[in-house]
Amino acid sequence: MEKVISLPVIKSNSGIVIFDFVVLSFIYFLPAISHLLVFPLYYLEPMRFALVFALLHTSKRNTFIIALTLPLFSFLISSHPSFVKAGLLSTELLLNVILYFVFVKKLNSRIISLLLSIIVSKIAYYLLKYVSIETGILTDKLFATPFYYQAITILLISVYVLFFEKFSSSRNN
Repeated sequence: MEKVISLPVIKSNSGIVIFDFVVLSFIYFLPAISHLLVFPLYYLEPMRFALVFALLHTSKRNTFIIALTLPLFSFLISSHPSFVKAGLLSTELLLNVILYFVFVKKLNSRIISLLLSIIVSKIAYYLLKYVSIETGILTDKLFATPFYYQAITILLISVYVLFFEKFSSSRNN
């Protein structure tokens, strides 16, 4: 029989509020941090990392709230990304969460479900972005973030999930 893997989950409302505050603060200061590091941190998809942390360590409800509001919050505090792109990003992150929960029920694997949900939601994002560019709703390059940064992000997320699954399973033994 397969072992149940339990990641450390924030169960209290105050813990979730603190988590959300830290995530929103990071997004708020992201432009300043990027400027200090002389590297555009948004290339490494900090919203995706925040979503994955929420997905794995907080409630399902909180994860949906993070997916929906994080890009819009970023737009409101820094005007980046644009309103249309923030809507596309919210759609992508919401799809990522929905697909994760669908896949994890069917596949019974957190890591595979997460990877598939990220890849499928990225494909949907680029299709929606393409349509937005072609219809003139958005004036942007289709691929603003180089693919290798996206691959690095997926690799880092995978390592994170594998590390915590390994850590959790060794704690359960």
